[in-house]
Amino acid sequence: MPSFDTVLEPNLVEVRNAVEQTNKEAGTRFDFKGSSAKAELKDKELTLFADSDFQLDQLRDVFTGKLTKRQVDVRFLDLGKVEKVGGDKVKQVIKIKAGIESELAKKIVKLLKDSKMKVNGAIQGDAVRVTGSKRDDLQAAIALLRKDVTEVPLTFNNFRD
Repeated sequence: MPSFDTVLEPNLVEVRNAVEQTNKEAGTRFDFKGSSAKAELKDKELTLFADSDFQLDQLRDVFTGKLTKRQVDVRFLDLGKVEKVGGDKVKQVIKIKAGIESELAKKIVKLLKDSKMKVNGAIQGDAVRVTGSKRDDLQAAIALLRKDVTEVPLTFNNFRD
């Protein structure tokens, strides 16, 4: 039976490159001269450090601009709240979403069932496998998911006939 997987996978290599470019630009920009503004990436968690809220906003804008240039969707980012760190310095933790959460997976399966298409959705870990008897049904399911699930950038891979 034809099938495909619905997943949520950012390109972590491009994210790492965007972090490096952000740090390079923070080192050369006039408004960051003499400040400790920087970005650090550990696993799937990015931490932005700056001397003030304004610089933090500027650093975040630079980072999202670099991500956009590298075709990484900014909907992968889960912005945390701004925290004070000793003195007047601030930091913000940004989580990079990877893998479909169970609540969203249930929503996708329910959406497929309610659409009355001849496809079935099955939750498999952090992905949703969609199977159907015809390739056209699967393509219609992809179109439906792209239209109705807008809060995260879903990708579709592992398409099998």
